[in-house]
Amino acid sequence: MAQAQIDIRVLSSLSQITAEDWDACACPEAADGGRPLDPFTTHRFLNALEESGSVGPGTGWQPQYLTAYQEGRLIACAPLYAKGHSQGEYIFDHNWAHAYEQAGGHYYPKLQIAVPFTPATGRRFLVRPGFDGIGHSALLQGAVQLAADNNLSSLHVTFCTQDEARLGEEMGLMLRTTQQFHWQNDGYADFEAFMRALSSRKRKNIRKERMQAQCFGGEIRVYQGEDLRPEHWDAFWDFYQDTGARKWGSPYLTRQFFDIAHRTMADDIALILAGRNGRYVAGALNFIGRKTLYGRYWGCVEQHPCLHFELCYYQAIELAIALGLDRAEAGAQGEHKLARGYMPCQTHSLHWIGDPGFAGAVGRYLEAERAATEEEIEILTDYGPFRKAHVEEQE
Repeated sequence: MAQAQIDIRVLSSLSQITAEDWDACACPEAADGGRPLDPFTTHRFLNALEESGSVGPGTGWQPQYLTAYQEGRLIACAPLYAKGHSQGEYIFDHNWAHAYEQAGGHYYPKLQIAVPFTPATGRRFLVRPGFDGIGHSALLQGAVQLAADNNLSSLHVTFCTQDEARLGEEMGLMLRTTQQFHWQNDGYADFEAFMRALSSRKRKNIRKERMQAQCFGGEIRVYQGEDLRPEHWDAFWDFYQDTGARKWGSPYLTRQFFDIAHRTMADDIALILAGRNGRYVAGALNFIGRKTLYGRYWGCVEQHPCLHFELCYYQAIELAIALGLDRAEAGAQGEHKLARGYMPCQTHSLHWIGDPGFAGAVGRYLEAERAATEEEIEILTDYGPFRKAHVEEQE
């Protein structure tokens, strides 16, 4: 029997598709009312980015959502964007862009399948159950064809899953391996159980840092769901602006994003705030997935020793244990996370470049980079904070 034709469509706005249809592909595991594996590819998160003006005209992230239909039914979709720069990606290709343009080419615009401003691994090819093979293939081929038909330099799929990376490589895309630091829950009953898995020197250091953090003279609280209030977002916006100005020059997210997230995503959020003398002085924003706590943003208006470590790492570990989650991710980069129980692990991306000569050069670079990344992860793992006996048990 002949297979029904797949119809590929590009949507300029999520208003052109219902949340029910999108989420049937993005998070079918949440159909029973449970949490999605991660909230970042849900209709509500991506729509908050779009509705708030965090993506769209003037941002360098122009939505081009890719959808695949069979007999009029949506079977797959992907968060695709036309990019006018390489900001907000966290798997960087600035050097590629520079080399391409030095050779006389135009690197931008390019296509990017990604969650904007979100260095968290998750599914990028969102497929309705029962259509895995055909849906994944249709999206990937459709994205490459879209880039080629429009004479664009490249297509990038960032922070995809390992399975997606393998399938993409089999279909001819180039694989890139990078690293992050994640905390793994080894069935710990509480924070002290985690501490017992560490070497005595690392335990002592963490206890010291937590005591120093508490000396800021106030209270640390976690706000979730109905406990979140507009004034919490007013305070966090100040923190986020400060961090954004120092790291990126200007914040990626608009103020309206946090208002929309408060309205539509409160159950997906854990906001950790430190308050003193009736005023919030620091905060860390986390998103909650089915198995993972995702640390996303931190900021402060007062500097206090070790308060960053407490809010971003130690409070996150405690919260992940309390929620019964498998791990906590603390965002991009940061070897300082190693001493605090966050171990190195691989992250993956896929890349297609239209120019064969340039693609060959990038391919050779990626091969060397993969080997270097694997070696670095092996070395860093040996320097981890866990007791040797604990590591041997894990192995």
